[in-house]
Amino acid sequence: MSEATTTNPAVRAFRRLGTGAPVYALLVVLLAALALTDPGFYEPDSFLAFVKRAAPLVILAAGQYLVIVSGGFDLSVGAVVTAGVVAGAEFYGSYPDAPWLLVTVGLLVAGAVVGLANGLITTRLRVPSFITTLGMMLILEGAVFYWTGGSPKGVLPQSFREFGRGTAGGWLPWAVPACVVVGAAAVWLMRSDFGRTLVATGDSERAAALAGVRVPRVRTLAFVLSGAAAALAAVLVAGFSGVSAQAGRGLEFEAITAVVLGGVLLGGGRGSVVAAMAGAFSLQALFTLLNLQGVSGALESTVQGVIVIAAVGLGATGRPGLNRLRRHRSQPSGGTS
Repeated sequence: MSEATTTNPAVRAFRRLGTGAPVYALLVVLLAALALTDPGFYEPDSFLAFVKRAAPLVILAAGQYLVIVSGGFDLSVGAVVTAGVVAGAEFYGSYPDAPWLLVTVGLLVAGAVVGLANGLITTRLRVPSFITTLGMMLILEGAVFYWTGGSPKGVLPQSFREFGRGTAGGWLPWAVPACVVVGAAAVWLMRSDFGRTLVATGDSERAAALAGVRVPRVRTLAFVLSGAAAALAAVLVAGFSGVSAQAGRGLEFEAITAVVLGGVLLGGGRGSVVAAMAGAFSLQALFTLLNLQGVSGALESTVQGVIVIAAVGLGATGRPGLNRLRRHRSQPSGGTS
């Protein structure tokens, strides 16, 4: 490679984007396509409405990223969203004058407790995270159905719904600063010692443990943060969608799709949280574009499946040497069995 190439500012800028470069490019293309399809898309009200719709998925993707980059999965986040919406409505049905901040904090704590349970079962009982969180998803969905009979009866007051549907200063949806705060916190977290140990754990659990990382604690905390992020997403969903026993259905798969679309390696050890959140915006932009083109919403699941298979396939074929190295580092020092 020539010196001119290595010193080219554009090349250096592209390299700094790392594994997230493709999703950033995709997001730009999708936003341009939306502008061409709908000339009014970038009017302030329309664009901010798009961000508001994308915000819950963006927050879920940030939490899901923490779990995936550490080597796990969290399939319970959609059920946490549903349970949060229903629990808030039922609580207000019994205590209509409860302060919205108190209820919100309560939901965040409950989401974190669900994440704690997922983390402890996964790390202490050695149950694979896929099975643990799948079971938690079924438990929460069954509990919601039993509690409500499939039809929640509570009503969310305007004070509680303000965070999901209201605006700050009369024009900026609260969902926008929520995404900014979550994104900034996630970036800070991943640049801290915890973030580095989280990635190291996903890259090689054994090597991380030998280096002194408390792997169970790190992974459990990732699940706790994912559960809290799902609870925050529930508050936003409740705000602009209202009460429904189906409020979070399918969001767990959308979050995983967004993370994979952001270039995060399934199995852990590689990826950017900013790229994962950009993946969520890209997925929402793609669904919006398909809707504007008159494509049936029933195809959204098909699109997600294609994205996951394609992204994982490209990641696997593009880094075979890394995969072999990681398998080698995960083997016991005495050799293979």
